[in-house]
Amino acid sequence: MDTIDRVDGLPEEDVNGNRGYREPDAPPIQADTDRRPLNIAYRLKESAVKYPNKRAVVYPAGWDDSNRVAYTHLTFTQLDKESDCLAHGLERVGIRRGTRTLLMVPPSLDFFALTFALFKIGAVPVVVDPGMGVKRMIQCIQESKPEGFIGIAKAHLLRWRYPAFFRTVTTWVSVGRRWFPGAFNLKQVHQRPWVPYQPAVTYADEIAAILFTTGATGPAKGVIYTHGNFDAQVRHIQSYFGIGPDEIDLPTFPLFSLFDPALGMTAVIPDMDPTRPAEADPEKIVDIIEDQGITNMFGSPALLNHVGEHGRSAGITLPSLRRVISAGAPVMPAIIEKFSGMLPEDAEIYTPYGATEAMPVLCLGAKEILSATRKFSEQGYGICVGRPVGDITVGIIRITDNPIEQWSDDLLVEKGEIGEIVVKGDVVTRRYFERPQEETAAKIPDGDAFWHRMGDVGWQDNKDRVWFCGRKTHRVVTENGPLFTIPCEAIFNQHPAVFRSALVGVGRAPHQKPVICIELNKNDKNVNKDALKHELLNLAAKHPMTQEIKTILFHDGFPVDIRHNAKIYREQLAAWATK
Repeated sequence: MDTIDRVDGLPEEDVNGNRGYREPDAPPIQADTDRRPLNIAYRLKESAVKYPNKRAVVYPAGWDDSNRVAYTHLTFTQLDKESDCLAHGLERVGIRRGTRTLLMVPPSLDFFALTFALFKIGAVPVVVDPGMGVKRMIQCIQESKPEGFIGIAKAHLLRWRYPAFFRTVTTWVSVGRRWFPGAFNLKQVHQRPWVPYQPAVTYADEIAAILFTTGATGPAKGVIYTHGNFDAQVRHIQSYFGIGPDEIDLPTFPLFSLFDPALGMTAVIPDMDPTRPAEADPEKIVDIIEDQGITNMFGSPALLNHVGEHGRSAGITLPSLRRVISAGAPVMPAIIEKFSGMLPEDAEIYTPYGATEAMPVLCLGAKEILSATRKFSEQGYGICVGRPVGDITVGIIRITDNPIEQWSDDLLVEKGEIGEIVVKGDVVTRRYFERPQEETAAKIPDGDAFWHRMGDVGWQDNKDRVWFCGRKTHRVVTENGPLFTIPCEAIFNQHPAVFRSALVGVGRAPHQKPVICIELNKNDKNVNKDALKHELLNLAAKHPMTQEIKTILFHDGFPVDIRHNAKIYREQLAAWATK
């Protein structure tokens, strides 16, 4: 068996691896202390100057008589002008600088034009993931106290059903053919003829948007993004991934598609439900990649696994793809290997690590994962999530569940030791919307700067790579010390009958009893569970980190998040195991 010394690092490997300004019409909403004039909407205007006739957004509008997909599009010039027309109109009906505006429009031509119109005004788009479910979603809406509402028919039906959650809204806009009492239709808002709209003089520290976390690993929180945060993200993505002027992107997650106009990249909207990537039709995904000559694709691990299975069985290759970026949940090496089989030799799959509060933070390429880190992940060292991106600073600190009032280097643990992952840099957000308690718990002041606590545990090797070992709140603390989910589960996942496993603790720390829950592969549901349990316990006994685990329970199907079908709700499993 290969071994690894966390202090000395891993063995050596061969790895290939012109702006005008409009005077403010309202006081800027401050988030930090950076007073540079900056509005992320200017990124679109720059793209329109550089690539005026290049397609900015491509959308599958329907099918012709031969059942071929008919696409519609906006060029960068058209998108810039469309957002100008909407900015004038939205401002006229009451959406102004600083107006928190709930945007409930699916990926479409209107989605892009409306978002950049809001940025140009200096309004604050509020984005809530519909994949979190109606109950959580309306709670987030109420918490954000929106003053404007722009949505499709389904969204307006939601506000009719739950009016108490929308009491702060004073301006309503409906998108689509249906008309709603008290709401302006988008066609009424859209101002013609086109008159250039000069974006507001917003600042780097001014609130640009409020993006809610999914709530898959804790309560959903509104993360405050500044124009400076967005601009830094665009710069880091452009430089790290080497985005070229001829790129065509397939963004299967709506939020990430908004980077495309700022990067000068064509965004092709797929025909799928973005809240359920694991249920996307793989043939449609392959067709759109081939039809449009997609060079860059962003997809969740669930989507890559689904499309990869289809590609492997059908012998499909995707020669136009240069780069695949997968995030949202841990990306297992087996998924990477499966999808890599469809790609050309010089293409790369990247697995950036981050969170709504800070992204991208770390990144690693598939070639390094498959050739160097995979074997150690399978032995229980955690999942290697890569090196810092751009100017991000990463630290590993002693694990504590308490707030930390002030940063000190004494918080840091030795290299190779598992601790809590903390990050600092210009893509890291400073605040939550009206959640001071969570803010205090998640941020560590450091002079004029601050660190964000990722809520994850891991360790760093001597090659500056960070290895993810699970969520801090999911660790199991026994009388002999802590056990971490990802390393322990990797041992049990080696068994061919195991689809996935989950470590949970029964009882209270520091006297918890470690329990491994097992979900079997579909073809192994009828296996002799007593014999399998014996095999799994023997497997656990061979590894120091799992020798303490003596209880194995079989579960028909783990409770997981809707979007990625990968984040396990371990709290629910722990309650089940306790029974």
